[in-house]
Amino acid sequence: MRTFAWWFGMGALLTLGILMVQGGVRDLLYGSSDSGTWEGVLSMGLTILGGGVLAGCVAVILNRLR
Repeated sequence: MRTFAWWFGMGALLTLGILMVQGGVRDLLYGSSDSGTWEGVLSMGLTILGGGVLAGCVAVILNRLR
């Protein structure tokens, strides 16, 4: 469980960093869509969560193979 938690955090931070480099800090915080900021925040949050889950699951699988 510690392996998953560690790599989940690292994957989420890495995904956040990539989003900030690609979209810029202003687009990340305020959103660029006209339909509302909640959709942008939800989209960013799900992307960051997905990056964390992906990194955590890959780490657990590689730990089992070793």
